[in-house]
Amino acid sequence: MKKSNNTDERIAKMIFGSVYPHYVNKVMKKGRTEAELQQVIEWLTGHNAEKQQELIDGKATFEFFFNDAKLNSNAHLITGVICGYRVEDIENPLTQKVRYLDKLVDELAKGRKMEKILRGT
Repeated sequence: MKKSNNTDERIAKMIFGSVYPHYVNKVMKKGRTEAELQQVIEWLTGHNAEKQQELIDGKATFEFFFNDAKLNSNAHLITGVICGYRVEDIENPLTQKVRYLDKLVDELAKGRKMEKILRGT
């Protein structure tokens, strides 16, 4: 996927804590819980709920958030379309990680079983 550097830079500088409430609203509107959202984020990044809150409170950018993360070894199994792009085709590594997270949140909100979202782990 070709994207402008401006888009990649904008995503990198976005504050995780400014997006997190949107994730919470999205999943809760569909009957899922914030704890499930935190579980999905922890699976992808290794950041437990306490660390997630610390990053939110510290106004961490997505760049810092993912630089500080240990990406799950099965993250490459996240495939499909999010925001009009196939996540597996995104060239910028950070943008791809953010879209992985978006895809997982989408799957959670759509009622997918947790075992499937967490790619069998």
